[in-house]
Amino acid sequence: MTDPRISDLARAAREMSRGHFDTPVPGGDGDDISRLAAALRSLGRALEKRFAEIQALAEVTEKINSGYLLDEVLEHVYQSFRPFLPYDRIGFSLIDPERGEVRARWARSEASEIHLGTGFTAALKGSSLETVLARKQPRIINDLELYLREHPASDSTRRIVAEGMRSNLTCPLLVMGKPVGFMFFSSMRRDAYRDAHIAMFKEIAGQLSLIVEKSRLYQRLLELDRLKNRFLGMAAHDLRGPIGRVLMAAETLLDGIHGPLTSRQAEVLKELASGADGMRILVDDLLDVSAIEAGVVTLRPRPVDLAAFLRLCLGGHRLAAQKRGISLEEDLSAALPASLSLDPDRLRQVIDNLVGNALKFSPSGTRVTVSASADPEAITVSVADQGPGLSAPEISGLFEPFGRGRAKPAGGEKSTGLGLAIAKRLVEAQGGRLWAESEPGRGSTFRFTVPLGQIGAESRFKNQS
Repeated sequence: MTDPRISDLARAAREMSRGHFDTPVPGGDGDDISRLAAALRSLGRALEKRFAEIQALAEVTEKINSGYLLDEVLEHVYQSFRPFLPYDRIGFSLIDPERGEVRARWARSEASEIHLGTGFTAALKGSSLETVLARKQPRIINDLELYLREHPASDSTRRIVAEGMRSNLTCPLLVMGKPVGFMFFSSMRRDAYRDAHIAMFKEIAGQLSLIVEKSRLYQRLLELDRLKNRFLGMAAHDLRGPIGRVLMAAETLLDGIHGPLTSRQAEVLKELASGADGMRILVDDLLDVSAIEAGVVTLRPRPVDLAAFLRLCLGGHRLAAQKRGISLEEDLSAALPASLSLDPDRLRQVIDNLVGNALKFSPSGTRVTVSASADPEAITVSVADQGPGLSAPEISGLFEPFGRGRAKPAGGEKSTGLGLAIAKRLVEAQGGRLWAESEPGRGSTFRFTVPLGQIGAESRFKNQS
């Protein structure tokens, strides 16, 4: 007759395979089945512990992938791994390859006072840490007081012993085999660490190595981006003068100041002036982009009668609209504020860009309408055209630098692809939002909002995109 405990053990094993590690396991009278039950209970406890370890490591990975800062991840490690690992202190240090030093970057300790904190440095060459790096394996010291007596020159050991630490496990941090730092786990008990702990410590160190490399690469990208912005600004600034002189010389010749021109000479000079003017616009746009990205654009708000201001802006586009055979219309609410605190120069840049684009992409015989309304919280300005329209993928990249849609300007004009990117950032700098609504074949509407009373004094802004 089959022992009924066997079916109970089989059921318990199935439940454990589903993650129910606390499933009751039947006991026995010291026979083989009871010994099997005891082994199954022990396996359940081991699986439960390992499952919890894997979950904790997965949370560290999630925080790294979610963009958490290094300090936040280290704090999470310190709070979360106590059930699995013995430690009363965790230290984190990075290698400075240029100086040949190890620098303490972060530390948490249960001691009443931290003696080895952020900023502590030590030479790497000739130190015991250099040996740890060469072996690429964790090192266990289970009696720090004895180690200090044998190595009295070790300042770092003296400091953590003063904190009350008696055991230490040091993990090298490696990224693609390259050393980047160290993780130090310390305990106030002697003989706290065993080889069995090493696998878990190495997994934690491996995860933290990733975020160190991720942070380093991100910092390098920021530096390259700043360098790019400086280069663009300097190049554009240096180009503005020569381009201005070329444009002025061409216009002077076209005006006949230096004598009459043949029709061919006038035609060539017009092409030259047009090209120089296009370059001037590009240079101005590049200067704006580099200034915005560097966060050095200054807003100078002053009271603006919005309706009068918009009519003034549109007046500058009416001749261009007339030449293209486009009707430029306005629909301005009577409720627009007569005194709105804004930077009119920057606002005009936005209006000119939106209206200029609408005219540029609209065919003859169509209409461009500029609307403005106000509610208790914000003003909304819209520029609607009857051009070719835009698809959703085109709209998504339209406000990025050098972003363009597939449609070509009706008059064949060239575009820098920077105007909308600049307009968006200028609107956002004044607390507003700029977006587009469009469908292919049904025209486009560009809208922006600016909160009432958002900009009240001269201010500088940083690019937030």
